[in-house]
Amino acid sequence: MHVDHLLTIEGLGITLVWGDEHLMSREIAGVTATDLEDPTRFLEPGEIVLSGLVWWRPDDGRARADRFVAALRAGGAVALLAGEETHGAVPGELVDACRAHRVALLSVPARTSFRAVTEAVYLRQWGDLSRRPAPHHALPENVRGQLSRLLELGAGPAELLESAFAHLGTPACHLLTSSGRTVARTSSAPALPAPEAARRLHGATGTTLRVQADATAYDAWHLHLGEEDAAPPRVLHEIAEVLAQHRHRHGGGDVARERARAHDALIALIALADTAAPDADALAEAVRSCGLPGEGAYRVVVAAPEGGGRHPDAGRDLLAEALRHLRAAAASAPVSASATSALFTAASAYFALAPRPGGEAVAVVHTGADDELPERLREVWPLLHACRPDAVPHAGVSARVKGPAELGRALVQARYALAGARNTAPGAARVTAVDDLSTLEALLAGVPDDVRAAYRSSTLGPLLKESKASYGMLLETLEVFLGNNGSWARTAKALHLHVNTVHYRIQRVEALTGRDLSRLDHKLDLRAALLCR
Repeated sequence: MHVDHLLTIEGLGITLVWGDEHLMSREIAGVTATDLEDPTRFLEPGEIVLSGLVWWRPDDGRARADRFVAALRAGGAVALLAGEETHGAVPGELVDACRAHRVALLSVPARTSFRAVTEAVYLRQWGDLSRRPAPHHALPENVRGQLSRLLELGAGPAELLESAFAHLGTPACHLLTSSGRTVARTSSAPALPAPEAARRLHGATGTTLRVQADATAYDAWHLHLGEEDAAPPRVLHEIAEVLAQHRHRHGGGDVARERARAHDALIALIALADTAAPDADALAEAVRSCGLPGEGAYRVVVAAPEGGGRHPDAGRDLLAEALRHLRAAAASAPVSASATSALFTAASAYFALAPRPGGEAVAVVHTGADDELPERLREVWPLLHACRPDAVPHAGVSARVKGPAELGRALVQARYALAGARNTAPGAARVTAVDDLSTLEALLAGVPDDVRAAYRSSTLGPLLKESKASYGMLLETLEVFLGNNGSWARTAKALHLHVNTVHYRIQRVEALTGRDLSRLDHKLDLRAALLCR
């Protein structure tokens, strides 16, 4: 399939913005959808790139567009398909950049989803492949026939993988996501913990081939063979195309859309229960509609990445893959697992997830009475962050609640814990559970920034004035004094001062703030204000 074929696919409405005959005749090897400003590391030569252009703003000018298109050229992309939905039209700066770097530019109307474009490309490629004479295939005719029948019967990736490699003696092969989750493996392949799988994907040993299907940065599929010569390259490519076809067929459809609507409805009801008396019957029905068990305990998880273009579905993509890791662990849990792990893994297979405004995502997880949900999320969190280093992921986890009627309260807790995760370690990926809020510092981390700033200002008052150096010394002395539990001698030693000087400075602090540092409650007031900086 060539780039100019995109203009002829009925129903997509793709139009040419810029590109000469040579560029339009280039062959398409695959599709990548991205809104990263520099997607080079995720590109394979010969791919077309779908972008909603959320990384670009009108005031960015030409420079940012140049960097993006230069990255596409460096990654070997054959064309850029720009969505019109974000800006209403393809920006002129992007047109100029594509012309300068000689990358074909096509426009995708707002009514056309990127999934539809991706499916159309791979369906066309699959059709082209099936129409080739048999000698051009690397897979034997009987194997291709068997895989086609399995696809029609709705076989899963594990069965497809086993059948595809049977004629090669069934070498050890894993189908892995970018974050190291095992989707399927051949019968000869050992189980791989997610960290080891992620390491192998980025390692120098073995053979890895990406399955070119519509996916996110977190859940893209990769075929990985431990031995480099276990299968001919053309065979691997044909097997990858079969798996891509499977993913296209099962990634959407009426069932998936109905499930998404049920999840959206449940999360919307929970959000309403946050501000009003919950409708217990409606919540219980919504929980059942999502396939969640009606009995047991629940937790609410709220996740949102910072940076990375703040794509509307960023939080959902992140949290969906994290919870799939937990479900995969549940499916493969050994019979001899500890009671706690068994409770957790048996329950973690059930969750409902929906995106919220601002890239946030909310999930309701059905869990056992003694689960380990926060700990398990912390285990996979670095793997997810490694998939998109530009988007720092944070999550907040509620305490366990006993039934649907308490989910609104759990959502409040999870959002507070999420705010704490963001404020506790800026720039670092973090999962914070409301159960972790056992110190004053952890509790204050979840307070909104504007509230923290107002409290800090009203409590510390003149000590925050940067124009007077003496006030900075007083603030330092206060912090050291409170950090040494009000010990005059230790404070004087730490600051290399005479004890009388410490007494004088603390008296000045008391006079300026109106607090008496001999009182515990006043010490706590000032300590909290210092923690709000």
